[in-house]
Amino acid sequence: MDTLALEAKATGQEKKSSAPRPRPKPPKKAKRIVYFEVEIVDAKTKEKLLLLDKVEPTSTILDIKALFHKSNPQWYPARQSLRLDPKGKCLKDEDVLQTLPVGTTASFYFSDLGAQIAWGTVFLSECYGPLLIYLMFYFRLPFIYAPKYDFSSSKHWVVHLACMCHSFHYVKRILETLFIHRISHGTMPLRNIFKNCSYYWCFAAWMAYYINHPLYTPPYYGQQQVKTALIIFLFCQVGNFSINITLRNLKCPGSKVKKIPHPTKNPFTWIFALVSCPNYTYELGSWMGFTVMTQCLPVAFFTIVGFVLMTVWARGKHRNYRKEFRDYPTLRSPILPFIL
Repeated sequence: MDTLALEAKATGQEKKSSAPRPRPKPPKKAKRIVYFEVEIVDAKTKEKLLLLDKVEPTSTILDIKALFHKSNPQWYPARQSLRLDPKGKCLKDEDVLQTLPVGTTASFYFSDLGAQIAWGTVFLSECYGPLLIYLMFYFRLPFIYAPKYDFSSSKHWVVHLACMCHSFHYVKRILETLFIHRISHGTMPLRNIFKNCSYYWCFAAWMAYYINHPLYTPPYYGQQQVKTALIIFLFCQVGNFSINITLRNLKCPGSKVKKIPHPTKNPFTWIFALVSCPNYTYELGSWMGFTVMTQCLPVAFFTIVGFVLMTVWARGKHRNYRKEFRDYPTLRSPILPFIL
């Protein structure tokens, strides 16, 4: 029996060894990469600045800017603007070369955006200035009012309350800039810091001068007016903070993908059902409350100018939302529900 088993086993092995082996698959041919030739031309003079050979099709505009920066160190990527047409729109850094309407030989028109500065730096400068300037007037430092009022304190409690509200507003903005806001644009022109800071700093000085003036007169309707205005101010500050948190949660760190903001479980965000930029709506409400609280003309003027500027910004964002998202809610207005 053992002998028969061994013979059967040997016969089976012979059959297996005689079976034809599968032929190995031929190696796949490597895909041929079609490289691009990129020409960078000055948008004003039409002078050829650089010719890049063998640029990979998956390269982004940011990659091309980096290559251009190597040859021209004075123009760092944030300072560069590249267009397909001298008068066209700037290409985004994340645009991929092979997805653009160009052939294998692409021409980009370069413009110098000038010296750049980080958005965060500008935002912080806008906030630190008004915060410190207002406190200088509140403590009545020398050379602001008459010498006899140096380092004196106002007898009106609304003056102290206004200082707390003003300081709270700008401290809140500083903390939001540091820990909450996710700014999609990395830089802005350096000249903007002077323009923006002049706006905020000068208005802060103008408001603070009159609110903290020794001859300041409290609101006409007294405590009732001040308390009502304080409730409006605090309500809108909490609303503005809630909106900023919601907008932050829409973006992942480092991502530039835009999404439609929607109301959440937080009641302060329900205004998203009617408004595209409720952060501006709440900001306007805060300054309206501060205007009523102080009953000060410079504050009212600052609120009006701010409303005009925020309306322009809100309309621009509302327009972009409608262009980018076909299913964008049609009921929404830019800044004021059903009005504006």
